[in-house]
Amino acid sequence: MVSTEPHSDEPPRPPRARVGRWRDQFLALGWLVLVWNLLWGEFTWGNLAAGLLVGGAVLVFFPLPPVTFGGRVRPRWLLAFVGRFVVELVLASIHVARIAVQPGFRPRGGIIAIPLRVRTDLNMALTAEAVSLVPGTLVLEVDRDNAVLYVHVLDVRRPQDLAENRARVLDIERRIVRAVGSTAELRQVQTDPVPKENRP
Repeated sequence: MVSTEPHSDEPPRPPRARVGRWRDQFLALGWLVLVWNLLWGEFTWGNLAAGLLVGGAVLVFFPLPPVTFGGRVRPRWLLAFVGRFVVELVLASIHVARIAVQPGFRPRGGIIAIPLRVRTDLNMALTAEAVSLVPGTLVLEVDRDNAVLYVHVLDVRRPQDLAENRARVLDIERRIVRAVGSTAELRQVQTDPVPKENRP
């Protein structure tokens, strides 16, 4: 007897893979909603609803390549990251505002290349977003193959300022991995020394 059931050459995706794919989609949506609210500068029900709509539209109409989340969320370190990030936002905003109103002052900018220690797409994306959201720093380009961020920094007056900004970006990476990274990634950012090109 010949079977009339349709078949496909592609093997069915196992249930665990489908669950992982949905989990990654929800995580991506959560990060998009968070970034949306941070860009608006306040958390309101309207911004939350708009973030859900915009984030959902982005995931549906502009699907991103699958990014596997191999880490685990650590609530304690995630809260620590958010708290310190808010403090950095306030301090950087005050610094940029002081530069803007200081008469006759011309800040000097600089572009620095910062190799990251964890080379996953998720880590590069989260670190680049966190760096760009802080006033005075902007990620101009991401070298995905070599995991290098090219960052524009405002108000660079001495070589030590470049070294401090490199260290700050690597510290952001370490705090992100501590909050949502895997055990192997956490071990990597804790044991790997700062690359020579990041030293003053």
